[in-house]
Amino acid sequence: MPSGLIALLDDVAGIVKLTATSLDDVAAAAGKAGTKAAGVVIDDAAVTPRYVMGLTPDRELPIIWKIAKGSLRNKLLFLLPAALLISALAPWLLPPLLMLGGAFLCYEAAEKLLEAMQGGHDVAQEALETHSSADLENQKVSSAIRTDFILSGEIMAISLGTVAAEPIWEQAIILVVVAFLITAGVYGVVGFIVKMDDIGLHLAKRASALTRIIGRGMVKAMPVIMSVLGVIGTAAMLWVGGGLIVHGLHEFHWDMIPDTIHHAAQGAASALPAIGPLVDWTVNAIGGAIVGLVVGGIIVAALHVIPRKQ
Repeated sequence: MPSGLIALLDDVAGIVKLTATSLDDVAAAAGKAGTKAAGVVIDDAAVTPRYVMGLTPDRELPIIWKIAKGSLRNKLLFLLPAALLISALAPWLLPPLLMLGGAFLCYEAAEKLLEAMQGGHDVAQEALETHSSADLENQKVSSAIRTDFILSGEIMAISLGTVAAEPIWEQAIILVVVAFLITAGVYGVVGFIVKMDDIGLHLAKRASALTRIIGRGMVKAMPVIMSVLGVIGTAAMLWVGGGLIVHGLHEFHWDMIPDTIHHAAQGAASALPAIGPLVDWTVNAIGGAIVGLVVGGIIVAALHVIPRKQ
């Protein structure tokens, strides 16, 4: 009996050790998957604050919370099962789906650039003039969750592509971890961004001179930060969307564009070995952004510019 108990405990210890190793692998894979999706995460964080523009400060965090819950629902109830089904039954669908999602991001970025060149219009003011506050809030939340669905789809697809070789149960755990961490990270940052001016005003009223300076600086920096986030969001959509298209072309062995970008990145990195990895990433991002701008421009022209001239 003692020997049997010892054998049982040894087996349990082995299982625990195996489980711990698996959890370490899952954590490492989740981190890698999240890093691969970083461009879309940046875009998500840059895009979301505009959905609270035109609303009263007391509604900003509740709206961010509603959008965050919608984002998590998108990832866990819709995108996760779809991703696992694709992985199990039709993995060949992943590259074209990523390319379609990339094309959508390129279109969104190109449309933003077109609106900027045309002078744009005050969306927040227009919405305030045509909707009640409750209707405006519901409209903004619904619009944000729809946009999040596309961005979350890209995050989950990129993450799935990173861990496609892992067992299906491990893929599921990794995607759940990525869903929770990215949602918490993105909407935590967004919540801080949209309340930064309020935090600054609070600090500006404190007794300490240094605290008041910091508070006033935060308030003054807010418009600049929002403008910079808009630029970063557009750039991220172009380099991520274009990068997905370039990767898809490589998967289908249409290698002229991917090889051109790859060789340019390698050549630039070799010329500056001290910062080689950074240069390599930058050139690849620029190459992806150029492809994204071309693809997005073609889609925008087909949907908006050409029909107006007919």
